[in-house]
Amino acid sequence: MLGRVERVNHGVESNGLIQNGSCSSEEKLDQLREALGKSKGDPLRIVGIGAGAWGSVFAALLQDSYGQFREKLQVRIWRRPGRAVDRSTAEHLFEVINSREDVLRRLIRRCAYLKYVEARLGDRTLYADEILKDGLCLNMIDTPLCPLKVVTNLQEAVWDADIVINGLPSTETRDVFEEISHYWKERITAPIIISLTKGIEAALDPVPHTITPTQMINRATGIPMENILYLGGPNIASEIYNKEYANARICGSSKLRKPLARFLRQPHFIVWDNSDLVTHEVMGGLKNVYAIGAGMVAALTKESATSKSVYFAHCTSEMIFITHLLAEEPEKLAGPLLADTYVTLLKGRNAWYGQMLAKGELNLDMGDNISGKGTIQGVSAIEAFYDLLSQFSLSVLHPEEHKPVAPVQLCPILKTLYKILILREQSAEAILQALRDETLHDPRERIEIAQSHAFYRPSLLGQP
Repeated sequence: MLGRVERVNHGVESNGLIQNGSCSSEEKLDQLREALGKSKGDPLRIVGIGAGAWGSVFAALLQDSYGQFREKLQVRIWRRPGRAVDRSTAEHLFEVINSREDVLRRLIRRCAYLKYVEARLGDRTLYADEILKDGLCLNMIDTPLCPLKVVTNLQEAVWDADIVINGLPSTETRDVFEEISHYWKERITAPIIISLTKGIEAALDPVPHTITPTQMINRATGIPMENILYLGGPNIASEIYNKEYANARICGSSKLRKPLARFLRQPHFIVWDNSDLVTHEVMGGLKNVYAIGAGMVAALTKESATSKSVYFAHCTSEMIFITHLLAEEPEKLAGPLLADTYVTLLKGRNAWYGQMLAKGELNLDMGDNISGKGTIQGVSAIEAFYDLLSQFSLSVLHPEEHKPVAPVQLCPILKTLYKILILREQSAEAILQALRDETLHDPRERIEIAQSHAFYRPSLLGQP
């Protein structure tokens, strides 16, 4: 049976602020090694699972910060083999390499430049795992990273890992970790898992409730929840790697989140800690829902500031309404949720996806895994939230009809996105029709309804 990590680092205040912020990288690494009971000569092994933009950046940040301490820490990342880089991407990749003298010199030193010339000429096929070793992420080729140790065999990647970083889409998390569980059967101690994934699934039995990526991992592997954490925040992966100031929260058990927050914290990347793991995960998935609609509105109205503000008023009122169903103290989530929503609307892949759909440059038959962007998490989140909130067992009182209705009936934007993306009954233009509906309630009224009723449904998060 898998054990638990018992040792803790007491150098962090209970409010999540880090003491001794001037600690060197090696001191922070030594503190985490001590907290996890690592002996001298036994390196701390950190493994990223999934090599999308955020997963790759996270591994690269750790490699940049701690990679020089090879006897104390090893970082590697797993991604599936066989993903070919198409010709147009190879051409763009070649332009990026030649525009960055540091990258160009590095590839020449590593005798790796010629293959990019051959790919540019169409004489060779590059693969995603191959270029990632050179610090080039297929989902983020405009932002070269440091070289990474890439492993394509999942068993080799995870069997002796101390810390696993889940960078997979929520739709792939369960299957991959079920496979990983076979390789951990002989382990004596449980690894630590930090999930970066935002997304949910809906389950309707025995009562309607969400299933988050950390819960999927727990059920797939048997790793105790106290060893599983979630890290998220209002950030864009490429900007974090370029050292734009950013912050995030690591959520989970206090004995692990506090030493990990210290370890992950950098001058440009501030990591706070919080105990409310599942709610933060669910909120991270919720903002992706409304980001897709925001992209549609922006494209359809030619970036009309007025139209986008109207949409923002309605979508935020729906999010506030939904948080009152999900959280006992929803006001504590308002700031983090709005910040995460804001950055996603500005530059996130879900808003971009909505724009491309509305412009006709993408269509739904292409699926939700888009070349150069990765998985669009908002699509599955729309289906999950709609399925949950359409259950009559969660009914609320309709403000005008004075009769019980499923919560989704008070969320017209969510309903419309479901009809566009899941049922495919309507085109993207339907989102504007929903905003212009004369019977649409003032967004303020929806918030007042949520604040004036006992809406909280702990069962939605799997709580008694």
